[in-house]
Amino acid sequence: MPPATDWSAWVQVDYGSCGGEVVPVLTAEEFRRLPLPVPAVHMQPDTGWVLVNKETIVYTDPAPVTLTTQLLGRNVTVEATPSRYTYGWGDGSDPERTSDPGAPYPAFDVFHIYEELGEVAITITTEWSGRYQVEGDPQWRDVTGTATTTATGPVFEVQERRSHLVSGLCTDDPKPVDC
Repeated sequence: MPPATDWSAWVQVDYGSCGGEVVPVLTAEEFRRLPLPVPAVHMQPDTGWVLVNKETIVYTDPAPVTLTTQLLGRNVTVEATPSRYTYGWGDGSDPERTSDPGAPYPAFDVFHIYEELGEVAITITTEWSGRYQVEGDPQWRDVTGTATTTATGPVFEVQERRSHLVSGLCTDDPKPVDC
């Protein structure tokens, strides 16, 4: 069978270029240089001391942050979101890695039980993932890679407390001798 010859005339669609506007890319290195906030370590009880062999509750703020920067002379909106947390307990035990920022009592879900007396401080390392939008472009793009921030809470003491019966209230005046 002979080849078909009823084709239409040739029409040039484009000139072979990439076409469209070039959108700058926010690299992981640039993302890491942004002034990401350092989330605070919150703990309960927050008294300067905790009890040995009891839960010490920890949590942090998981809120995303929005930053603005420039790439190649164009404004870029960056949204950074905490995605993973590493809680270092300060007592030599293994750190806890989680995607959970924790929560205060009574809904707490991230905690540590100290087994030794002494002074410690909790450290939190937050891993941030990000996305960005270049001015004039409606599309949000993911940042390839992550950034981290680290914060250490105040030093506190792990203590042991013992209860005992007394003949009156320890707030009485004069104070009972067995207080």
